[in-house]
Amino acid sequence: MSRKFGIIAILIVVIGAVLGGILGKLPVKSTADVSLTSEKVVSDYREALDVIDKNYIGEVDHEKITESSIQSMLFTLDPHSSFFTRDEFRKLYEDQSSQFYGIGVSILQHRDGVYIQSIIPNTPADKAGLRYGDRFVQVEGKDATEWTSAEVSKNVRGPRGTPVNVKIGRAGQDKPIDFTIVRGGVPLPSIRNYFMLNGGVGYVGFTGGFQETSADELDEAIADLKKQGMKSLVLDLRNNPGGLLPQAIEVVSRFVPSGQTVVSVKGRSRYSKSQELPTVGGNKENFPLVVMINGGSASASEIVAGALQDYGRALVVGSDSFGKGLVQRVFPLPHGTGLTLTMARYYTPFGRSLQKDYSSGSIYDYYTNHADEETGATKPKPAGVPITTAGGRVFYGGRGIEPDLKAPALAPTPLRFRLNEAAFFFVRNLVAGQIKSFENYKVEKQNYTQTVQTGEFQINDKLFEAFRNFTVKDTENGLTAENINSQIDYAKTRLREELATANSSTEAGQQVLLEVDPQVLKAIDAIPEAKKLMESIMVKK
Repeated sequence: MSRKFGIIAILIVVIGAVLGGILGKLPVKSTADVSLTSEKVVSDYREALDVIDKNYIGEVDHEKITESSIQSMLFTLDPHSSFFTRDEFRKLYEDQSSQFYGIGVSILQHRDGVYIQSIIPNTPADKAGLRYGDRFVQVEGKDATEWTSAEVSKNVRGPRGTPVNVKIGRAGQDKPIDFTIVRGGVPLPSIRNYFMLNGGVGYVGFTGGFQETSADELDEAIADLKKQGMKSLVLDLRNNPGGLLPQAIEVVSRFVPSGQTVVSVKGRSRYSKSQELPTVGGNKENFPLVVMINGGSASASEIVAGALQDYGRALVVGSDSFGKGLVQRVFPLPHGTGLTLTMARYYTPFGRSLQKDYSSGSIYDYYTNHADEETGATKPKPAGVPITTAGGRVFYGGRGIEPDLKAPALAPTPLRFRLNEAAFFFVRNLVAGQIKSFENYKVEKQNYTQTVQTGEFQINDKLFEAFRNFTVKDTENGLTAENINSQIDYAKTRLREELATANSSTEAGQQVLLEVDPQVLKAIDAIPEAKKLMESIMVKK
């Protein structure tokens, strides 16, 4: 990456920021003013590089200087204007295409390394024979025992058809096993699982972002759940980071009549057009709907939740969303890199700004301080014009989406975290046939079933006793029999989740947790209220 590249990129940022009048912070300039401003910035940058090149004692890494310069400049504009390296820019497009190239595993970092949690069916890892509980020891000859999940993921991904050599540690095996795996396509769906809850309630875990296949996936899930007797739906958007706007519009269009505004896009200059984006044609679902959100719900997921809430089409349950309502335009740059610049804001149909305030505080505070019921913090009193939804609720803009019904998540504690770890290591050995008297639990390969049947994978007293004995002997957990006995119900749930995952799939394991999730239980309880809300809106029409 050359000096010339950095100058070109900085020129794009300056012109975009000045012409766009980013978020109203800058006045809209004339063409002459823009030229003078950009020339001055580029001149200063070039002069700074000359001074560095001529006087710095060490070797100058122009690529690092360029990346840090561009990103620092973008962060002075807003938290979501970003620079992407080659790998990051490629991943951006992979995520939007619902597929990437790798080996096909779900991984999780534990106390002493990264382990395989589940294999994705019909992927290279499946064909190679990798298993639940396998530990990454080496990747391409590099020691991976102290890597993070992100580092393992980065190193096993790569171009389609290329090999990757991995060394795997497996429970019951004295030595690591070598695998050469040819990378291939790996699905990256928006809907990670769906199944029936009690009382004719369907559940759809729409947590994988909004990608090219999102609306089609939702149609398929709803059609299947209807065949199973679904009368109402819980649509889980928790931790959904957003994605493609057209897909968010498609999703809202499944529940709101054609021609209704889904979201308004309002720019701050003549170079960024304001427009209202309406629902599109298609079949409209008319069952009661509850939408779940939390602090990880952002952008497109907030657009969906906000539109359904504004129109009174769904009851929103959970905790406050993230509050990301800035519209970015993607600019490809030379050498496969790129950047995004903010050009407008998103507003709900009734006029609420989705974007939370970022005028004070650091980038770290912006991304970590989710002052909602999950953290126990309090928010300042709302400012601005109140907006009344079709259901009669009053909300304020500039704070993301607030739920109709607050529902705190299960609080994580250090003890529960250690129990999670203990459950994984016990089940890892259990399904490898390494727990004496329980060899019948050995699993050669996951069967990829995505749902758990009633009564399946129950933890009886003898198995729980074996878990307790195993865990107390495993001193790295720092758990005692008293610790475990104080959390018997929780520990049994985590054991059942790991067993469902090891035997079937990540989706099956997640179902076990979701069936006792306090926010999901609150959403089920809210179904009658959602039905009344929907009926009242229909009467008003």
